[in-house]
Amino acid sequence: MTLSIHLAVLGPLGNNVYFLVDDDSGDCVLIDPSFEPQTQLRLASEQGWQLRQIWLTHGHYDHTAGAKTVSEAFSPPLPIAMHPDGFAWEETHPEGMKMGMKVDPVPRPDIPLTHGMWLDVLPGGSRKIVEVRDVSGHNPGSVLFYIPELEMAVVGDAIFKGSIGRTDFEGSDHTLLLKNIREQIYTLPDETTLLPGHGPATTVGFEKTNNPFVRG
Repeated sequence: MTLSIHLAVLGPLGNNVYFLVDDDSGDCVLIDPSFEPQTQLRLASEQGWQLRQIWLTHGHYDHTAGAKTVSEAFSPPLPIAMHPDGFAWEETHPEGMKMGMKVDPVPRPDIPLTHGMWLDVLPGGSRKIVEVRDVSGHNPGSVLFYIPELEMAVVGDAIFKGSIGRTDFEGSDHTLLLKNIREQIYTLPDETTLLPGHGPATTVGFEKTNNPFVRG
């Protein structure tokens, strides 16, 4: 198995949508499908990737807007992995229309994510490929996906290069976010590349030294 990760920046908020691919088999996980779900389906098809699952870092609409359309483009629908707290928050905050675009709710959490669990690219697979870590604070049930083989972590909106996720939203908790950054992100190896939900990548080492909101 050889893993790779690929980025598409989509939608009016410049969301980073990630494709985690097993290059040997073509099996692929779509992480945080934002707006433009048809573009995401097309990109996967053009590359010969076989979409197998959808993973969500948290429940904010710009990270989940394409989940229903992408999932239901397949029969049976692609399973969706999400923390139960994130799903519960998203269920009680229906968006309807945002940025002039229709936002479908997440239809169901087929794979309830919990802190410390391991995921395979294939649903139900037994390989320990990706570790789930709880980084709640920006949004309830926020998680990151740590991929040791690639020395990368998809972190949603928990942390950005030189910044952190907003905590002025309903359900946010600033103190908890700082705690989780220190305990769940800054405990990853310094060379780990952090892939955020918006903007450029960074590294654990850089943020520990330079992030003005929370230093290591």
